[in-house]
Amino acid sequence: MKNVLTTAATLLALAAPALAEGDAAKGEKTFKKCKSCHKIETPDGEMIMKGGKTGPNLYGIIGATAGGAEGFKYGNGLKDAAEAGFVWTEAALAEYVVDPKKWLDAQGFAKKSKMSFKLKKGGEDVAAYLATHSPAPEGGEDAAASD
Repeated sequence: MKNVLTTAATLLALAAPALAEGDAAKGEKTFKKCKSCHKIETPDGEMIMKGGKTGPNLYGIIGATAGGAEGFKYGNGLKDAAEAGFVWTEAALAEYVVDPKKWLDAQGFAKKSKMSFKLKKGGEDVAAYLATHSPAPEGGEDAAASD
């Protein structure tokens, strides 16, 4: 039994680098690929990163319920995620941006997303960058929404 626990602890320690956080500074540079569709704007109107309006504002995305931006029409996959109460984490967002339809399908949501762009590398960095613009929601309410 002791060997099983030791082996499990060793495997867990070896897996830790795969769960490492991204680099927010690198993510800011990589986000420039995202700004053709998305902006980052605070609720009081401060523009952090000017961008397009095709996708929702990504201010407060980390910790927000998926598919929750008011006035934005989401694909069926993120509508399903919203109904399930799915909340974005850095890890989930980093995986989502690699292949949105594949990620939605793997979560059991409809395999439909309006996001056709795939960020093959740097997703963990973009997620870390967006986390720096995602204050903890006050009173348990969502700070913002997702794509």
